[in-house]
Amino acid sequence: MVQPNLSGIGKRLLILAAAVVVLAGVKAASVVIVPFLLSLFLAIICNPLINFFARYRIPKGVAVVLVILLIVLLGMSLAGLVGQSVNDFSRNIPEYKVKLQQEFIWAVDVAANYNILLNKEQILELFDPGKVIDMASNMLAGVGGVMTNLFLIILTVVFMLFEAPVISKKVHLALDDPDMKMKQIDRFLESVNAYLAIKTLVSLATGFCAGLLLWILNVDYFVLWGVLAFMFNYIPNIGSIIAAVPAVLLALILQGPAVASMVAVGYVAINMVMGNVIEPKYMGRGLGLSTLVVFLSLIFWGWLLGTVGMLLSVPLTMIVKIGLEASDDGRWLAVLLGSGDEEGSVIEQLCPEQIEQETKAPAE
Repeated sequence: MVQPNLSGIGKRLLILAAAVVVLAGVKAASVVIVPFLLSLFLAIICNPLINFFARYRIPKGVAVVLVILLIVLLGMSLAGLVGQSVNDFSRNIPEYKVKLQQEFIWAVDVAANYNILLNKEQILELFDPGKVIDMASNMLAGVGGVMTNLFLIILTVVFMLFEAPVISKKVHLALDDPDMKMKQIDRFLESVNAYLAIKTLVSLATGFCAGLLLWILNVDYFVLWGVLAFMFNYIPNIGSIIAAVPAVLLALILQGPAVASMVAVGYVAINMVMGNVIEPKYMGRGLGLSTLVVFLSLIFWGWLLGTVGMLLSVPLTMIVKIGLEASDDGRWLAVLLGSGDEEGSVIEQLCPEQIEQETKAPAE
């Protein structure tokens, strides 16, 4: 009689138990981890600028100071514009909620003219459109709360940028690979850098186009909604919808259905161009996560790290996917996280030159 091998089951249970303990620790320490993640995120985005300055033989210290000054100037400018918009918007929320409910009741009355009878009180109880405005306000307040640690975040970014050139070597030494034979580590680090840099540029373009559209249509707080479109563009598929809802509702309240329709069509056009033309051109068509994974990651990282976790949910999940693809044991899980129409792994698409060099090396 063959005895069942329980070692594999026990190992998996041990890994799951360790994961639960780690996640509980992360949630308990989220006050510290969230600023650290933001610092890491900014450092990865800024690292290509440091490399750009290095090509012109600008000293590392000067390059870091220039990049930090750029971040501070942009941050202070946006904080002044967005902060005032958030305060004004929050002050007018009760008025907006009343007007939105009136528009909703008007839509129910119009439906009644076509023999579509709906109970106004019950509909408003089940679906209160004012809660959408509350959600947008709460998310912006959550991001603003984290940015109160701006000095600590910037200071951490400075140290990370100085440490960036030796991080790869430290990881190799930590994993007992001093001779740099584990190419997967280099692929992982380079892929994360490439993904976040390209995604950030596309998100900036999306936010700028959305803000410009709203400015042309004379929608209030166009800078605020442009920043929101930039942040939520990191969440594919559903992020653009979430970012568009407050702007469309505000246009509906203040300017009527015609302008609200133009705003909605404009958002759809911007995200179709960015998501289906620009982004695939630079990142590859098969880099996306499945829609289910995007939605679940939004819930999971939001529960774990709050508002910032929701905004960084897809970049964090994408980093996990890239890490799994760099491991032979975890590649199957990376496939499950994917959308199913990948043209190759994320690493192969983001680092084609490195893959080609490694395949040629043995032949030489």
